[in-house]
This record gives sequence, structure tokens and C-alpha cells, in this order.
Amino acid sequence: MASDLRLKETLPRITEAIVQSYSEVGKINHLGHCPLPNYDAVVSIIDDLTEIIYPGYRRRERLHLGNVTYHVGDLIDSLHDKLTTQIARALRHDAGATHDCDNATDFEALAQAKVMLFLDRIAELRKTLALDVQAAFEGDPAVSNIDEVIFCYPGLAAITVYRLAHLLYELDIPFIPRMMTEWAHSRTGIDIHPGAKIGSRFFIDHGTGVVIGQTCEIGDRVKIYQGVTLGALSFKTDAGGELLRGGEVKRHPTIEDRVVIYANATVLGGQTVIGHDSVIGSSVWLTRSVDPRTTVVLEKPKLRMRSENADELTPNYQI
Repeated sequence: MASDLRLKETLPRITEAIVQSYSEVGKINHLGHCPLPNYDAVVSIIDDLTEIIYPGYRRRERLHLGNVTYHVGDLIDSLHDKLTTQIARALRHDAGATHDCDNATDFEALAQAKVMLFLDRIAELRKTLALDVQAAFEGDPAVSNIDEVIFCYPGLAAITVYRLAHLLYELDIPFIPRMMTEWAHSRTGIDIHPGAKIGSRFFIDHGTGVVIGQTCEIGDRVKIYQGVTLGALSFKTDAGGELLRGGEVKRHPTIEDRVVIYANATVLGGQTVIGHDSVIGSSVWLTRSVDPRTTVVLEKPKLRMRSENADELTPNYQI
């Protein structure tokens, strides 16, 4: 059956109504002359950074010490330009210059300075990520070698993007760090805010459903499993009832060194501290601190059973 061309006559009216909504509902459209950071460009930056951190595992094959300098140099040169452009856009927008791109501030120069600081820290960051890779290898008997961790583990992928984004976050760059970690979240199911502070040898096993909040602090050699939430217990407000935003207020827990948190455990609150060398069992809900070297588990639930001839079910179930 052919489409009715007469119905297409209503399309201009639909278009006009949609465009009118841009004025009526202006909060969810950006029609200024100064562009926002480009999402695809940020994803491309993540890909380039990952290629530098794990050379030979991603795009370029047959790399060796004789040609890797040229390959990395080419990527660094490209990253300098792409990061400078995107960070300048983020800084300009954050400063309120959405309509007048000729603001007196030289955002490109400011962005370039931050880019140079960021790129200068990548070599040291690789050492930290190497320890994360080793922690995954040592912490999971199912993995056969280091290569498998780098190729396959979503926990490492999320941690890699987080650590890159955290460097940018520490340089007070708006938008882009969160864009990076939310892209990783969409790929891995692991949500790590770039403002979180995470120590070395961090391992997320399986990973799906993990949430780590903005003001969370995690020590060294911590291991967590899928479904773990390190979240906020409540949100503080100002005198007018508005939420206090950002990292100024400690909303998320502190996890000290060598803690293990098993699947689907929830730890909430900025004043909650999980002491070093503790173990938090599966499905535990914690809103208060735990002393060092403490094991926290749910009481083993009891089964309830009934035969086909039973007239009613007698509850015998506890958690």
C-alpha cells in the first residue's frame, strides 16, 4: 500500500510545533553560537588514550620498540589538538559564554595549558594501571594471563577510563570527565564518578551494576564484586532547600586498604568508614562504620518448605 502523500502536508505544522517548543522548553536544547564539547570527539579521545596506555592490544598491530615512538608521537600530537579544542569548549561554556564566543578570556590558551599537564601525567598513570591489571590477575583464578585481563575485563576498562577522567577532574575541567566515565558506564555497566579517589591495585570482578559516588574514597588493594553500591545516605541542602552539589560535602563512604566487598552489598553515607582488612558479605546494607579486620555478613536465611498436601504455609523464614 502506497503512503498517503496528503498526510505529509501536516509535517510543516509538526515541525513548527517542535521548533516552538525550543523556546518554551529551553532547558533541554543548546542553540547558542558557542559549541559544546563534541561527544564523538570525546569518545575518539578515549580510544586514542587507551591505545597509548595499552599499545599493541587495540588498533595498531606489530608494534615494537623500533616503531612505537612514531606511533605514540603521532597520537600525542593529535590528542593535543583534540583535547585543546574540546576542553576550551567546556571551559567557555562553564564560564557562561554560550552566545558571545569572543569572550575576553583566551580559553584555548587555558585549555592548552591544562592539556600539557594532563599529557605529562600519562606515563606515571600507566604504572598505576599496571598494578590494577596485576590485581585482577592475582584476584581471579578464572583468568589465565595478563593479556586476558587487558582484552576482556570490563572492570579494567572502567577503571582505565576513570583514572584518565580523574586526572582531568583534578585539573578542574568541566563536562568532559563525566562524559568519559558515563561512556564507560554505558559500555561496562560500571558507574564510577570521576571525582572519586581510588588507590592502587583496585580490582572490580565481573562489575555489572557497580556504583561508586563522587566523594567516595577507596584505599589500596580493594576488591569489589558486581552490584556493589558505594553511595550517599542522604543529600544536604542549603537554607533554601536546594541540594548542595559537587565534591564539597562528603556524601559517600570511605573504604580503607585491603577491603573485600561481595556482590550486591550497599555501603552508604559520607561518615561511613569500612576499616582496613574487613570483609563485607553479599547483600549487606551498611550505613555505619565498621572497625578494621571485621567480617560483616547476613544471618543465614532459613528455608521454608511445604508438601503438596499442606493446607497452609507456616512461615519459617528469617533474614
